[in-house]
Amino acid sequence: MSDPVLIGIRFALYADLMLIAGLAAFPLHALTRQDRASPELTDGIWRAERWLCATGLLLSALGMGVLAASMQGVGLLALDAQSFRDIVGQSDVGTAWLYRSAALAAALAAAIWMRRWPTAVAALFAVAGLVAVGTLAWSGHAGATEGVAGTIHRISDIVHMTAAAVWIGAIAAFLLLLSPRRGGPSPTTVVIALRSLDRFSVVGTICVLTIAGTGLLNGQMIIGAENLGRSLAAPYGQGLLAKLALFALMLALAAANRWRLTPALGAAVARMDAGDDPYPSEAIAALRRSLIVEAVAAFAILALVAWFGTLDPFGGEAM
Repeated sequence: MSDPVLIGIRFALYADLMLIAGLAAFPLHALTRQDRASPELTDGIWRAERWLCATGLLLSALGMGVLAASMQGVGLLALDAQSFRDIVGQSDVGTAWLYRSAALAAALAAAIWMRRWPTAVAALFAVAGLVAVGTLAWSGHAGATEGVAGTIHRISDIVHMTAAAVWIGAIAAFLLLLSPRRGGPSPTTVVIALRSLDRFSVVGTICVLTIAGTGLLNGQMIIGAENLGRSLAAPYGQGLLAKLALFALMLALAAANRWRLTPALGAAVARMDAGDDPYPSEAIAALRRSLIVEAVAAFAILALVAWFGTLDPFGGEAM
């Protein structure tokens, strides 16, 4: 499982599923019912969701095929259908793949019908997306942990990834709302994005606390505080330090967004409404740049996570 191709597929799948779940959850926690019914606000999200779901199904199938071929010691094209069915039917990772595929198919169907029942189907879509994200817990170290400890580890991992998905999805949604295409978002969209940024502050704080708490628990389950020095001497521990540095960068950017850039945008919008200033393009651009850097840091973390799942925490043979 140390094949770079498999790591690349894992990263793409992690990123895809996080975006599916997080974008679907965004209208529920950051937009009002009236906002959710506005095509101007949500059409971009649901167009992205349809593509993400289709891509997720393809990536998931490809990833399962590559994993099955690796387990059989053959190339992907040499894998026969019976061997693939045996691995899917007789392994936990295969069962997780079936649940993920069903959830993605349900989410894709929900995205197609989104305009008819915006709130109810958004909730269905979010649940399907989070189920798909949760199945990733069986593809790494949590899936290899046995007994009661394994159950605790997988629950913690699912909660950890759910909080991360909500955060990453919110970043993507704000970038869609503040998109520079066609001259930038309308003044109405800017006002709604500003209100959504304020609403997300509470949700974002919960996400950060959840990620930190479950991250500590996962670290204890995988490494253990008493073995931290051994792990730091291995690629896994060094990568973990890089992940923590990127997480700290995301926290700093989120704080700047909350306490500096969002109030600056609010002040610019107020001046625009009063007729004192033109369209607040500079404030929007500054916030958008910060969100882009935050998104890059988030995807760098996902790349590290995709790699972590193939490593022994203490520098032994790859999983």
